[in-house]
Amino acid sequence: MENKNATGHLSALLTIIIWGTTFIATKVLLADFQPVEILFFRFIMGLVALLAVYPHRLKGTTGRQELTFAAAGLCGICLYYLLENIALTYTMASNVGVIISVAPFFTAILSHLFMKEEKLRANFFLGFAVAMIGIFLISFNGSKLELNPVGDLLAMLAALVWACYSVLTKKISGYGYNTILTTRRVFFYGILFMIPALFLFDFELGFARFANPVYLFNIVYLGLGASALCFVTWNFAVKVLGAVKTSIYIYMVPVITIVTSVLILKEPITILSVIGTLLAMIGLFLSEYSGKGHSNE
Repeated sequence: MENKNATGHLSALLTIIIWGTTFIATKVLLADFQPVEILFFRFIMGLVALLAVYPHRLKGTTGRQELTFAAAGLCGICLYYLLENIALTYTMASNVGVIISVAPFFTAILSHLFMKEEKLRANFFLGFAVAMIGIFLISFNGSKLELNPVGDLLAMLAALVWACYSVLTKKISGYGYNTILTTRRVFFYGILFMIPALFLFDFELGFARFANPVYLFNIVYLGLGASALCFVTWNFAVKVLGAVKTSIYIYMVPVITIVTSVLILKEPITILSVIGTLLAMIGLFLSEYSGKGHSNE
């Protein structure tokens, strides 16, 4: 059991390390692609990759289970990314970064209400408060705080939608199917729900753009790494650790973003971002700590 838990934590950490670097790939692609085009291409690529890796069919599902898969696809693939991307057009990235990090809080509340997964402990809320202070310092380091009701509300909705996805994933893990097969089914529904959005946002196939090796590399990174691999590892972590414990790793995203900005984009590191990083890490450990003998399941 300890080994399985360790694998769950490693899976969540690997996922967050890759997700924390996707902003660089997305930033590069946004020069020539619409946000919805990036989404569509990366999840189609992810779906094809999962089909190639595990070419088996998901059999014996019930209508109720298919509804759960569809709801997970709508929340985690379609709505979350659309809300986040639209939020970025209305408000600053720093606002979105902080607000999205509220997702573990929503996940804990929803898990408590619908899954009866675990009791809400004081250390979770203490860790949440400490992590949010750290994330706030990271995000508003050197930039002024500007509230933008529309963008900020969309980002808050994105965090809530991701919490719904986490709870649905935990429910799906209880069905006992292979994680790759369930992830692929969720991708399928997510892409299906994304199709109407393509007509709203001037979608173009424009494959000629991929003749640029930089664009090709970045879309492959998003499609194979951030989509195919990461959704499987994240869903596996949720299966092993539960929705709440896994979602706490979201506190690490701004930290990974800071580190990659310094290493890859050569952005300067400041004392505020160092303090913020430490607080985010402390918050994560406080939220994770549950005392001796406590099991998450």
